[in-house]
Amino acid sequence: MSSWRSRRRQQGTDYWPGFVDAMATLLLVIIFLLSIFMLAQFFLSQQLSGRDTVLNRLNAQISELTELLSMERANSSNLEETIQGLQASLSSATDERNRLQGLLDSNSGAAEAAGGRAAQLETILDEEKQVSQRALAQVELLNQQIAALRRQISAANAALEAAEAKESESQTKIASLGRRLNAALVQRVQELSRYRSDFFGRLREILSQRSDISVVGDRFVFQSEVLFSSGSEEVNPEGQKELDKLAQAILELSEEIPDEINWVLRVDGHTDARPLSGSGRLRNNWELSAARAISVVRYLISKGVDPKRLVAAGFGEFQPLEEGDSPEALARNRRIELKLTER
Repeated sequence: MSSWRSRRRQQGTDYWPGFVDAMATLLLVIIFLLSIFMLAQFFLSQQLSGRDTVLNRLNAQISELTELLSMERANSSNLEETIQGLQASLSSATDERNRLQGLLDSNSGAAEAAGGRAAQLETILDEEKQVSQRALAQVELLNQQIAALRRQISAANAALEAAEAKESESQTKIASLGRRLNAALVQRVQELSRYRSDFFGRLREILSQRSDISVVGDRFVFQSEVLFSSGSEEVNPEGQKELDKLAQAILELSEEIPDEINWVLRVDGHTDARPLSGSGRLRNNWELSAARAISVVRYLISKGVDPKRLVAAGFGEFQPLEEGDSPEALARNRRIELKLTER
């Protein structure tokens, strides 16, 4: 036993698994942030897509109104030309009437003929006046339609400006939401890290005399021999004493952590690479590691720890701390790890 402890002290602490776990935790946080960002972008894209549809519809209506306005302007120009022609004809008829009136005064013999011609010209003049009045009415109607089109264009421009302002406001709200979410996540991670440091510090003080209990990265490691007999999943009396200390530390910690932090203590069971005989109740290392983790969780629950704050997981022999099949490597890989994390 002393030679084994001597070799154990000569070995350096392997920080690589802790580094891997820290990087995995960071990756999970980044993935969560990216998921929130993608959801925010998705909802924003849905809103922008709806606004783009409204804008395209408004632009199409404006284009149609512009074309209609151009056509109406062309018709108005034609009517104005017609009116000018009618006015010219009216002026010509008036001149002709005056000329005939002069002939009537100068030549009484031609008075009847001139009178008939004048009546005919009066009739033509009346007809041209009626045409001119109808043209003026059409011009007035076109002016009213043009005014209505201008009001519609003004309303469309106002709706477009309102949509752009709403879009800018949505962008600002999303950016603000992202900043608040990032700040909240950073604060939660910092608070949990502080409580994790306090928890591990207490465990170091309580279990400092045990060389087979150590801190590796962000987790507390019990060698399996501390808690279990060889091949057994039941906590032995010596392990119960150590778990009593652990339960007391968890109970003290649970009173300090705020309720809004949804924390759990994850209990991970690990075995070495040697297979089980298969003749007992447990058929393989998966079942052994899971059964040992569950036994630890059950014992902590019996000591008053809230079951909602505990998680049991079995990893079998597939997460070794040290490669190789030497007795020291196998003993180091047989372990129970405790990790304080957020659910």
